[in-house]
Amino acid sequence: MKRIIIASTIALASLSGCTRVEPNSAGVLQENYGKNGKSDFSITQGSVNTMMPGVELYQVPLFEQRGEVSSVLNLKSSDNTAFTSKPSYSYRVIRDRAVDIVFNNRQLQGGEKQFLDSVEDNILETRIYNIAKDAAREHTTDELMQNGGQTKFEEEVQKKVAEEFRKQGFELMTFTSQLEFTQKVKDRIETRNEVSQNVAVLDQQILEQKKKNELAELRAQENIIRSKGLTPEILQEKYIETWGGKTPIYGQMPTLTKSVDSQK
Repeated sequence: MKRIIIASTIALASLSGCTRVEPNSAGVLQENYGKNGKSDFSITQGSVNTMMPGVELYQVPLFEQRGEVSSVLNLKSSDNTAFTSKPSYSYRVIRDRAVDIVFNNRQLQGGEKQFLDSVEDNILETRIYNIAKDAAREHTTDELMQNGGQTKFEEEVQKKVAEEFRKQGFELMTFTSQLEFTQKVKDRIETRNEVSQNVAVLDQQILEQKKKNELAELRAQENIIRSKGLTPEILQEKYIETWGGKTPIYGQMPTLTKSVDSQK
């Protein structure tokens, strides 16, 4: 009877020490306190006995995660204009990289925060800030605020963030920078754009007037020629003076004499 009680106690202890890997998650099992490095970590599934000394199970969600930086990022353009960004993003864990994610960031586990929340706050968002800060220094304020400028900036940042996330074992799904400039900067750019538009209109008017002047000059020269009496008869005479006596290869011979019958 005593043996049966002992066996039952052991069975209950084993069952109570089992943890099931959650659906749509990768279970990363740490053994031997992780003393042998990454070789002590493996991906597992189903029920796992976590009662053994040095054993710990990390639950790594594989579904899409959404994040947003906790506070705005203060950035500066290449011409030293200050502006802010509050990126939001979504990502998911690359399953084959789950062991790398846990091994590199397991020191962040603990407390009330979930594991990936801690990775976001301490690793991913720090990388986002550094990338955005470097990208901002490569653009002037005008470049950022012109048509399509912010979209171009966001695409550049998103590409670099995606590369960094992949290094960390994550696939970036979506990303927005949400740039914001002060009203003073917006007013300055708007005034500059208005001036540029006015200059463009003046340039067009100057070009049109120049063409009108050229046309007027051509008409004036035509009137001068007519005023000098260059009638068709005089032009015919000048043609005869310059004609070499050869029959033209192309066209018709000009009429060199008047018809007698026409004078009757």
